[in-house]
Amino acid sequence: MPVLLFLIDTSASMNQRTHLGTTYLDIAKGAVETFMKLRGRDPASRGDRYMLVNFEDVPFGIKAGWKESHATFMTELRNLQATGLTSIGQSLRTAFDLLNLNRLVTGIDNYGQGRNPFFLEPAIIIAITDGNKLTSGGGVQDELHLPLTTPLPGSELTKEPFRWDQRLFALVLRIAGNASVEPEPLGGVPPDDSPITPMCEVTGGRSYSVFSQRMLNQCLESLVQKIQSGVVINFEKTGPDPPPLEDAPAEALKSGLQPWHCCHKLIYVRPNPKTGVPIGHWPVPEAFWPDQNSPTLPPRSAHPHVRFSCLDAEPMVIDKVPFDKYELEPSPLTQYILERKSPHTCWQVFVCNSAKYSDLGQPFGYLKASTALNCVNLFVMPYNYPVLLPLLDDLIKVHKFKPTIKWRQSFENYLKTMPPYYIGSLRKAMRIMGAPNLLAENMEYGLSYSVVSYLKKLSQQTKIEYDRLIALIGKKQPPEAGIKVRWRGGGSSLAQRRNFIQQLQSLTGEGPTLPLELNPKEFQGFHLALLNKGLKPQSFRNPYDIPRSHLLDQLSRMRRNLLNTGVCNLRGQDSDQLHSVPIAQMGNYQDFLKAAPQPLRDADPEQPKRLHTFGNPFKLDKKGMMIDEADEFVTGPQNKGKRPGDSSNMQGGGPKRRRCMSPLLRLGRAYTPPVTPPASPRPTADMDINDGAPEPDLIINHLNQNHYSSDSGSDSELDHPSGPANHQENHVAADPQDLRHSGDGEDEDGEDEENGQPRGVDELPLSSDEEGLNMVLVDDQPPRYLSPSALKKHIHNETTKVNNELRVLITKEIRKPGRHYEKIFLLLKQIQGTLDTRLIFLQNIIKEAARFKKRVLIEQLENFLEEIHNRSNNMVHMDSFNP
Repeated sequence: MPVLLFLIDTSASMNQRTHLGTTYLDIAKGAVETFMKLRGRDPASRGDRYMLVNFEDVPFGIKAGWKESHATFMTELRNLQATGLTSIGQSLRTAFDLLNLNRLVTGIDNYGQGRNPFFLEPAIIIAITDGNKLTSGGGVQDELHLPLTTPLPGSELTKEPFRWDQRLFALVLRIAGNASVEPEPLGGVPPDDSPITPMCEVTGGRSYSVFSQRMLNQCLESLVQKIQSGVVINFEKTGPDPPPLEDAPAEALKSGLQPWHCCHKLIYVRPNPKTGVPIGHWPVPEAFWPDQNSPTLPPRSAHPHVRFSCLDAEPMVIDKVPFDKYELEPSPLTQYILERKSPHTCWQVFVCNSAKYSDLGQPFGYLKASTALNCVNLFVMPYNYPVLLPLLDDLIKVHKFKPTIKWRQSFENYLKTMPPYYIGSLRKAMRIMGAPNLLAENMEYGLSYSVVSYLKKLSQQTKIEYDRLIALIGKKQPPEAGIKVRWRGGGSSLAQRRNFIQQLQSLTGEGPTLPLELNPKEFQGFHLALLNKGLKPQSFRNPYDIPRSHLLDQLSRMRRNLLNTGVCNLRGQDSDQLHSVPIAQMGNYQDFLKAAPQPLRDADPEQPKRLHTFGNPFKLDKKGMMIDEADEFVTGPQNKGKRPGDSSNMQGGGPKRRRCMSPLLRLGRAYTPPVTPPASPRPTADMDINDGAPEPDLIINHLNQNHYSSDSGSDSELDHPSGPANHQENHVAADPQDLRHSGDGEDEDGEDEENGQPRGVDELPLSSDEEGLNMVLVDDQPPRYLSPSALKKHIHNETTKVNNELRVLITKEIRKPGRHYEKIFLLLKQIQGTLDTRLIFLQNIIKEAARFKKRVLIEQLENFLEEIHNRSNNMVHMDSFNP
């Protein structure tokens, strides 16, 4: 996962325009977008991480870091403005610190225990600048200097601010302001001579001097090719030069320092094609012999200095001993080795001071040309491999993994010359060979206690610094209080010199107007105010603040202000403009919520929260669409010939409602009517209840109440076979015909009957509960003076409405996961209608449960259906014996 960090120059000089009409900053923004398009062609770009840093102070210069998304990166890139100084040194230090922020937390540098090339986090910094003078608050600088002080913990463990897997490339814009008549030179892009070029070369990168848009595109394509996983190593020759070849050219016979003697190049660390992560076995040794009693670690250089000897040696490889192979980046060294055409010999490599008693150290690998002579590879082997590999070869072929005493003595002598941090890698190699017991279990290497404690402390501090910096990224820089006026006095001014005063008087005949005495403390601490760019000018007061394109609009606003007599003061903008937002920002509702003040806590947390539908009344809450698939038994025939949308409807021909649209019913609780005391005795005229057309139950009025009761009153319905009729007798205080209320003053005619019914029923004294009950039912009362057929139709419609709402609630309960079906049966007891209506309703519920494979629920519903059948048969049998 390479990290691509763009360092964009936002100094004021980036506002200069080219002959194309665009500014340097516009070209830099376009170059970043073009680079991302070119990089996107590679399938390996899926894991890329993009960061953005400009030339502002820390942390405001970090526009996109470790946590920011790609959309944030693009937004910050488009919003860059060139208003600052060319403080490239401070910005480079900020970029390196950002990349190194969590390396101590992950332990990727492995301080004091060897450098592992396969533990890397490749990063490329692409700086886009104009190459002008380096300016800062202290003045103009000729050389690039990175600040030595940094708040990053653990920076003292490495001499340089960068690491060996981080490279810097610079695009220096040199596009002229007028078009050139000369043709562009073909070929490669030359490096630039700006102060950033040496810094690029030190890190293993380079700079590009860009003179045209074509050269810029050429540089971007070259940069895309340089995104490779690898680490930079310094290769230096030690010892004499190799003997020249017979057919070598005359240039190769020259003595003195040659380009291939010292190279600063990359070695490619290829990831494993199966896992996508590099795999290795052996480290590159440290440049010091570790001491377990040392309280501190010496600082290491960012790039290891590897010396190679030009004496030909035989490459050594044993089948069961692992080794690491890395390809070298093309360089003068690789070209020289390939020109020798000796793929069967190698040059050994060393790290100075890695051994205990030798300055040069022991070889840890070798450089060797490939058999096809198309590249040069670095083979990393066990430390001092010319001694270890023959011992292991004898162990495998001669001793058959049964070492003798002499062999063990030779092996122990080798272990004394090996750096102790190789023990872990050697033990893994022995395990691969099949000899895990050659190294004792108690032979372990560890840093001293003080060093381990120090590294743990640094890791904790780095984590705190990481969290602090991440929290600061994205915040805007506070506005400056003003420009401080500095006193530059010290010498006398011209107005204070006598000869100047005399000459001035002789020429003009008047004395100087400046005061003769200046107080140096007069302007001490004085600040000049800065213009607030975020403050809109009062264009209705100053006509010169109005842009030419807005003159007509501003004139109409001023006319409305003048004619608006209801408002005493003038308004600078209309009320609709206070809430005008660009179209590109209209969907940023979450950003608006973050900026809004935190709302107060709800007084009733149980109260259901209404969803913000943004004007869409059909918006659904998708959280409740879970299906329980624990039950795997399905009853009834399977509709294999139909699509899922063609399944039979529970309501017959009506549309199937999948969810309740009321926001108050989103919590999914059960709904049962409240328990009321028994009704007072009613006249005999009201006791005649038509069983064929049952009247509406109280569930009509209480379905939408967000509470449920588990009292014994709801369970009492199981003991009465009449179902809804008996439930109505227990809860309804009067017949629907008796619940008709006359308006005030309607009984002045003295009529004693309405529709053939006595008026005395309405005049019975009611308790407070019954009175409130009548007030609830008054909304659903049938209209007055209905005919029997119309009344029957009205009751049927109300019954259908209740059953439809019950069906929606029961379906919602069926869809919920789990086996808590008590609420379903509480709702089933409230079904309205005749016996046939209730049976059909229950069969449809069983089909719905079968759709969701609710085996246990289906069995309980079938038992409930059988119980209703038995009760209805018993009632018919008892009615046949009544005279």
